[in-house]
Amino acid sequence: MTVFNNTYLAMRHGQSQANVANIVVSDPAIGCEQYGLSPTGEQQAKTAAQQYQGMPITQIFTSDFKRTKETAAIVADTLNMSEPQQDTRLRERYFGEWEGKTSDAYEQVWTIDALTAYNNENGVESTAQVRARALALIHELDAKYQGEVILLVAHGDTLQILATAFNDLPPNKHRTLPHHETGELKVLVEQGEPTPF
Repeated sequence: MTVFNNTYLAMRHGQSQANVANIVVSDPAIGCEQYGLSPTGEQQAKTAAQQYQGMPITQIFTSDFKRTKETAAIVADTLNMSEPQQDTRLRERYFGEWEGKTSDAYEQVWTIDALTAYNNENGVESTAQVRARALALIHELDAKYQGEVILLVAHGDTLQILATAFNDLPPNKHRTLPHHETGELKVLVEQGEPTPF
């Protein structure tokens, strides 16, 4: 059982150019430089920030992919906050040989995920690996800060896999959780709330 010193919010980037093109962009060499937000995605990020009604966000950490950096920057600007901090542990799950393929690839990966938390087929980063890196960041932040409200801006698979830890599920059962929509901001865990791990 873990009780966290801070509140953590999870936000998926707004609709990206990769979403519009219906392709997998998970390679940092591509995703950090290309495929930022679509106009719809920019509006989603702004709307999410404007509609947020919880405790004031005090810090923002973001994946270093272009689509997440742009999302985090819009949120920070809308809320008159300082520049978000980047952390590679919030990056998109790496989809290996599916890179650049159509988004239909996700369903194929998720089907195998359901069988094992260690699915590395076709060079895919396993759900166990994704959860370990994302949780490592949270534990590091929790050791450093107290009483903060920290927004994590990341990617659909990364956030849903991370959320399994807080829902007492194995990481490969991430698709049993409600889909994390583009631009959607959710509470991951509140300060002082006991968690199942």
